[in-house]
Amino acid sequence: MKPVWIIDDDRSIRWVFEKALTRENIAFKIFASAQEALAALEAETPQVVVSDIRMPGESGLELLQKAKARDANLPVIIMTAYSDLDSAVTAFQGGAYEYLPKPFDVDHAVELIRRAMEESMRKDSAVEAVEATPEILGQAPAMQEVFRAIGRLAQSHATVLITGESGTGKELVARALYRHSPRAGKPFIAINTAAIPKELLESELFGHERGAFTGAQSMRRGRFEQAEGGTLFLDEIGDMPAELQTRLLRVLSDGHFYRVGGHQPIKANVRVIAATHQDLEARVKQGLFREDLFHRLNVIRLRLPPLRERREDIPLLAKYFLQKSARELGVEAKRMSEATLKYLSAQDFPGNVRQIENLCHWLTVMAPSVAIEIKDLPPEIRSDATTAAQNWVAVLEKEVETLLNRGDTAIMDGLVRQFEKTLIVKALAHTGGRRIEASQLLGLGRNTLTRKIHELGIEADKKPDSM
Repeated sequence: MKPVWIIDDDRSIRWVFEKALTRENIAFKIFASAQEALAALEAETPQVVVSDIRMPGESGLELLQKAKARDANLPVIIMTAYSDLDSAVTAFQGGAYEYLPKPFDVDHAVELIRRAMEESMRKDSAVEAVEATPEILGQAPAMQEVFRAIGRLAQSHATVLITGESGTGKELVARALYRHSPRAGKPFIAINTAAIPKELLESELFGHERGAFTGAQSMRRGRFEQAEGGTLFLDEIGDMPAELQTRLLRVLSDGHFYRVGGHQPIKANVRVIAATHQDLEARVKQGLFREDLFHRLNVIRLRLPPLRERREDIPLLAKYFLQKSARELGVEAKRMSEATLKYLSAQDFPGNVRQIENLCHWLTVMAPSVAIEIKDLPPEIRSDATTAAQNWVAVLEKEVETLLNRGDTAIMDGLVRQFEKTLIVKALAHTGGRRIEASQLLGLGRNTLTRKIHELGIEADKKPDSM
């Protein structure tokens, strides 16, 4: 493994890092100036750079700029005793991995270096090929079924009804059906029937003749004519007004339509793909949707699963949308920690794929560092954790009440020991036995954690602390 470089003109800081990294068996090199490090950079590349921001000669920000120009994936942690806004903004804009204000906790600094090393090694082992990303992302079995259906429909002209909650990607599937169909060289026209006022929708779909109504100063071709030979995607078909349902049924039945105010039938050579987030069978029973139109549309149905039914795809989607947002904004792509990805994978995401895309855009703009932790998520996402904590407290209250009613004594000592043991065992399992990381997650000093491990008799439950 390549060494970690420490760059600081302060001898005491260099000494602290030398002792800490030696204790942790992390290879390192020490430099007293940015010039020394830049000279060494000509011959070798470090795993991680930790640099002071203000030093005689070239500054840490200048070093950051030149190091990132040489290796865009090199994590650079910027240290400073001057915790001002301009320095923080400049460091992150320059691509800093993290910003470490002085004075800092040594264990926290070492853990930050470890995180940066892990990130660097992941980058070294596999550069993510964004350009090769497929048009629709999904590895879950439910999405594989959708992909298989698209493949089977590749040579079909059949009408397709796509159902699924809002934000599941119904238009993406419609476009994929179009791109892999015999009509791929012809137009793809999309219209959201719920977004257009009822009085304008008929003209929007079928066009109108000059003078058909006030303001119709010229003939206008509707979406059916615009899609001639190609595909017409009718989104939110469940909201279509009743009178237009009748006209659409006629087009699907005999393949002809009339412009508004027109008297000559126009042949429609169009494949219709419809989509809805509503339960059309229920709307048929309620008299809100024509049963005969439903059967005309429901030739082949594709159901898109909500994100809560394909949780294993959440990390894949999050990584993709973080990279997409970074490209759009012209900034370095941010990355989620494993803990953050695990936390997000447990969320329901009622807004589905659209919600996670919006979340990733927010994080690209607002997250304070390149590495995104749970605490960096917006409050509305983290509020779910608050609800879980409240549920846990309710369970604890019931347990205490049971113990009191039973007449138990020394209740607090027993519950506190059980509580601490559970926290420590779970934290050590989560970190693979690394005490520094576990102590940081628990908010304990490393010595305190070691003492509690012995006191609670859980030494045998953890891996050797080699890191």
